[in-house]
Amino acid sequence: MTDPDTRARNRYFLMVGARLISVGGAILGILIIGKAQTLEPKILGVAIVISALIVMAVVPRHLARRWRTPPKL
Repeated sequence: MTDPDTRARNRYFLMVGARLISVGGAILGILIIGKAQTLEPKILGVAIVISALIVMAVVPRHLARRWRTPPKL
């Protein structure tokens, strides 16, 4: 079994990693928008950027809420 400090550190790195991956997705979407010649790839790029921003806002918060220490009664 791992100690609580190691577990907390790993969870923190997982939340930061989720944010970094979603930033990469947003950058990919922006690159697709910039290189697109027609409307369809631009729509795809916008969809990727919007979904990456949603993931960036929701996933780390959900993970933190899931791993929250229960209050002591």
